[in-house]
Amino acid sequence: MVEGRAREIPLWAVGLATFLAVLAAHAPLLRLPYYWDEAGYYIPAAYDFFRTGSLIPFSTLSNAHPPLPSVYLAAVWKVFHFSPLVTRTAMCAVAAAALTAVWRLALIATGKQTVAAATVLLAALYPIFFAQSSLADADLFAAAATLWALGYFLEEKVWLAALCFALAALSKETAIVTPLALAVWASWRSGPRWGRERTVVALLTPMVPLAAWYVFHWRRTGFLLGNPEFLRYNATATLTPERVLLAVGYRVMHVAFHMNMFVPVALMLACLLLPAVAEDEISPRQRIALGHQAVFYVTIAANVVLFSVLGGALLTRYLLPLYPLVLLLAVNTFRRRMRDWTPLVALCAAAFVVGLFVNPPYRFAPEDNLEYATVIRLHQAAIGQVLAHFPGATVLTAWPVSDELRKPELGYVRQPVAVFEIDNFSAVPVAKALKNPQAYSAALIFSTKYDPARLPFFLGRRGEAWDERYFDFHRDLPPLTIARVLGGAFVWGEAHKGQWAAVLSFERTPGPRPASLERPGD
Repeated sequence: MVEGRAREIPLWAVGLATFLAVLAAHAPLLRLPYYWDEAGYYIPAAYDFFRTGSLIPFSTLSNAHPPLPSVYLAAVWKVFHFSPLVTRTAMCAVAAAALTAVWRLALIATGKQTVAAATVLLAALYPIFFAQSSLADADLFAAAATLWALGYFLEEKVWLAALCFALAALSKETAIVTPLALAVWASWRSGPRWGRERTVVALLTPMVPLAAWYVFHWRRTGFLLGNPEFLRYNATATLTPERVLLAVGYRVMHVAFHMNMFVPVALMLACLLLPAVAEDEISPRQRIALGHQAVFYVTIAANVVLFSVLGGALLTRYLLPLYPLVLLLAVNTFRRRMRDWTPLVALCAAAFVVGLFVNPPYRFAPEDNLEYATVIRLHQAAIGQVLAHFPGATVLTAWPVSDELRKPELGYVRQPVAVFEIDNFSAVPVAKALKNPQAYSAALIFSTKYDPARLPFFLGRRGEAWDERYFDFHRDLPPLTIARVLGGAFVWGEAHKGQWAAVLSFERTPGPRPASLERPGD
């Protein structure tokens, strides 16, 4: 039973308050230009649809990602205008929808508004969720729809759940794993056969619109699942037993440890050693129903397994729907086992706030906390130096700066800048660039990986070799070394928290620019 129907906060009020809070918290970030996979795929795809109505992107390689994020962003741009501010505000609205779903899910599972409020607070502050709340990646759309679907599923409103799961799959194709896993689980449950069959059929229906999208994509491009390089990077090249086992280890760490998630998980495990607190003179405080917990565990396990098998990059945003589930389990355990449990929530909130600003003592993706803003500002500063001191130059650089220079719509330049693109700034690509010295007259170099000189948690040379073999790790050469190898002059450089960018100049006249390689995308 939900505590006090008369006192229950309306969902619209929760959604509005959440949106205003998310928007205020992200105010310093709303005007930042686009970052990484935003710039590489999602914004170009949406911008193509915005300008021409084409669901198949043409200014970037099509990865067969479903079109719902592009449709949403283009609609918002039509109503307002195309700018990072509008885009990031629109994404804050999606984040608020996801957090409202967390509120509703917690209320269904526990009947306690206090648990719902604490879960929403921690989910909003969790560094990965916070960072993604204003970034225009597809994963936030899929997470919001999946969380709404799980709430309806717990209420046994299976067709509403199926509709939300379909929206999730049309946002990011991998979201289909959750309804499929729940369909398998539901088929094994006890209960009336007709009820199980109805549930399974409903959970399988999201495959229909997703399949229709793939047929449409195949008819237009000749590729069913995206361009061949994208498919190789994210699927066929990942299917080795050693790589999958390593990825499972990383994914478990991402769910239970990464970005200070170990704080609520450790506190939850400690609380399990305590007896349940009495709710009244007769009964203890209630746990989340075992059937509801099973839904959470099936969802978590299915996503961990899928994203250990698929995905060339182990990006944590792929697991975005899972973090609120872990936090809900933790918060309700706090409440059930501790009479005064709010200090534990406060401790978790403090840990998450620290995680937003303090980087972990191991390698991670800058988009997992506010480090992504550091990267954007470094790129802005470096591009400003190039525009100020080398107008008209052909610039040697790597992705994503290559796109940032070529595409004014990404928010870094007003006019396109000619680019000579290499893969990254490790030894081999830099040596290859030396073979075309007349092709560029300046260079914008930067850290393509977060890899500070001293990291307390280092897996050793064997672990680094695994990362290089399976997860695209490489070491960028230091800026002065790159300058020496290429015979350039170091003009400008800046470093912050393990990230760096620099500008080099070359005393030579650039020749014709060779065609640069397109990136396969995320």
